[in-house]
Amino acid sequence: MSARKPREMEADLDMTTFINLMVVLLAFLLVTAVFTEVSMLQVNLPSTGGGAAAQNQKPPLVLEVAIYKNHLLVDDRQSGPLKSFPAVAGKPDYKSLNDFLAQIKSKYPAITEITLLLEPGTDYDTLIHTMDAVRYKPEFVNGQVIKDALFPDIGIGDAPPDTVGGA
Repeated sequence: MSARKPREMEADLDMTTFINLMVVLLAFLLVTAVFTEVSMLQVNLPSTGGGAAAQNQKPPLVLEVAIYKNHLLVDDRQSGPLKSFPAVAGKPDYKSLNDFLAQIKSKYPAITEITLLLEPGTDYDTLIHTMDAVRYKPEFVNGQVIKDALFPDIGIGDAPPDTVGGA
């Protein structure tokens, strides 16, 4: 008796159905994908040292905005508090802050730096809205909004304890 060898069969894989499924799935994912825009905001940290020439030249105004729970305080680091803006309906008064900083900018056009001082527990939304209020002044010209730069160089730090209290 002779042993028969099993017949070798060649298997062909039909990939057509799989490729069709992948094409449809790819098209579906591309159509339903959410495209997001990532924006970054440049924040400058305070410098550690300036040298002798920088210390001899004092700027006329060193602006700070302290963000407290019930008010915003605009302060000159050299002379003291300039103005306090109490919260309106429980929210910071960004419009009044923006108008006041525009007045300061008209008097000191060369100054571009400001420091935001945050009270512990300040939420992110308040920080971003305050940054927008100090960075530019929106103006309407022929029905279009034009953003005029106020203080684009922003530093961030911790606020001292609240002594004014929104008054």
